[in-house]
Amino acid sequence: MTSRVLIEADGGSRGNPGPAGSGAVLIDFDSGSILAEIALFIGVATNNVAEYRAVLAAVELANEIAPEAKLLVRMDSKLVVEQMSGRWKIKHEGMQDLSAQMTRAIGTRDVTFEWIPREQNSKADSLANEAMDAESSVIRKFVGEPGTSTINVVTLASKVTAADLEYNPELPSSVRAPRDVTKKLTTVILVRHGRTPLTESHKLSGRGGEDPQLSELGRDDARKVALELAKVGKSSTFAKFAAPTAIISSPLARTRETAQIISNELGLSASTLDDIAEISFGEWDGHTNQEVAETWPEQYSAWRGDVKIAPPGGESLEEFDQRVQRGRAQILSDYEGQTVVVVSHVMPIRGFLRAAAVADWPIYWRASVAPCSITVLRFWGDQAAEISVVNHTTHL
Repeated sequence: MTSRVLIEADGGSRGNPGPAGSGAVLIDFDSGSILAEIALFIGVATNNVAEYRAVLAAVELANEIAPEAKLLVRMDSKLVVEQMSGRWKIKHEGMQDLSAQMTRAIGTRDVTFEWIPREQNSKADSLANEAMDAESSVIRKFVGEPGTSTINVVTLASKVTAADLEYNPELPSSVRAPRDVTKKLTTVILVRHGRTPLTESHKLSGRGGEDPQLSELGRDDARKVALELAKVGKSSTFAKFAAPTAIISSPLARTRETAQIISNELGLSASTLDDIAEISFGEWDGHTNQEVAETWPEQYSAWRGDVKIAPPGGESLEEFDQRVQRGRAQILSDYEGQTVVVVSHVMPIRGFLRAAAVADWPIYWRASVAPCSITVLRFWGDQAAEISVVNHTTHL
């Protein structure tokens, strides 16, 4: 059994930030046999992030293949060595998060960090470049007796697409976006509820109305979107996003039922937030648009042309927007730095889009939001935002 493992780790970024890769090799310290190699492509990131990710991946793999061994980590990054040894403070929040992940991975293990010159770290450097060149990730575990060449190759991710290549996991991806943000990235995954009998009959259904439950088709919608959300952080279109840590739902029956199905699949509890409930249509609730236009012609015409006018007994768009933005601000405050699934309705989702795009009122009637569609927005408080996915429905 291996009693000591030498980890040589390195990371690089072509652009800093730019396409980045992490490399690490795990070696039996006593025999010199290579235990495993890691070539990890991490998308757009800085050199420092790539170096931290290299060590983290190596320690996590050591926990699997040599859980009792002492670890000696050697790398040419003075920053990582000094910070992980506790001699330098970690001021950057992104580095603090990675350091915390590293600390959890290390646990009670005996780990020593040691700086080496770059020329002595060529193997790890070549693995980082392998990942950047291939734009994909792989782990090669060398199994069998020491000195044998039996290899178990584990593919971590498929080749990165053009859509993912410029994705920045920490900051807004555009070079013209703010870089001096102080708020942590909060990823908001917005899901519209599944179909209801009112949805299927094209009738208005808002806050304070009939409050229908999901139809059978709607429950099927919810099961499909739950399976898609289970891929977040792991595979498919959503592999690059961090996995969800919380689920928040509008208090209406159709959203709570959709959220519960998602909750069962993800193993997370769901809470409710009143401010992200659907807009109130007042007396118009349960009617089609045609019925409203025929029964309340003057009020309907005025309502369509003025965001300050509300349906009889309902909410104006201006009032609603104030409410949903209050709810959005609360979510970003309560779940800063996390990935949150928000199960809501057409209008609140458009309200989140309005904030992300700093858009005027027309966003409320220009964005399509299908039942159980997925929209992904990234917020750094109110300092910056990025629209990543809108109305994703391929899972349906």
